[in-house]
Amino acid sequence: MRAIVQRVIRASVSIRGEAVASIGPGMLVLLGAAVDDTEAEAKWLADKISGLRIFSDESGKMNLDISQIHGEILVVSQFTLYGDCRKGKRPSYSHAASAESAQELYSEFVSILERTGIPVKQGVFGAMMEVELLNDGPVTLIVETP
Repeated sequence: MRAIVQRVIRASVSIRGEAVASIGPGMLVLLGAAVDDTEAEAKWLADKISGLRIFSDESGKMNLDISQIHGEILVVSQFTLYGDCRKGKRPSYSHAASAESAQELYSEFVSILERTGIPVKQGVFGAMMEVELLNDGPVTLIVETP
């Protein structure tokens, strides 16, 4: 699995101009699944992201995780994270999981995060969404399962 994690002041998701979900300070997580990913990868990634120390402490050092700042997470599915642009000009998505498999992994990932007690909001799996964010820092990380 692959995630783009952005530390945000706020983020939101809309569909055709209608608000679906929004958060205040926390993380926007764009999440993609690969063809061979399993629930083990979803668990590993959720554990890694929920523990990332990317928020500033009183000294201004990135030393706090999301629970320590009482932040929220907005998770948005994004199969294009597995777009391969090495050949030609049109990305290949042959490494992306099928929609059915990806939706199961997405749901498992969200469920694991929710069990940590972190407030989690979601986009709509498979929908064309408008994502807005105010990046904090900016801090943007690519997190992939081993």
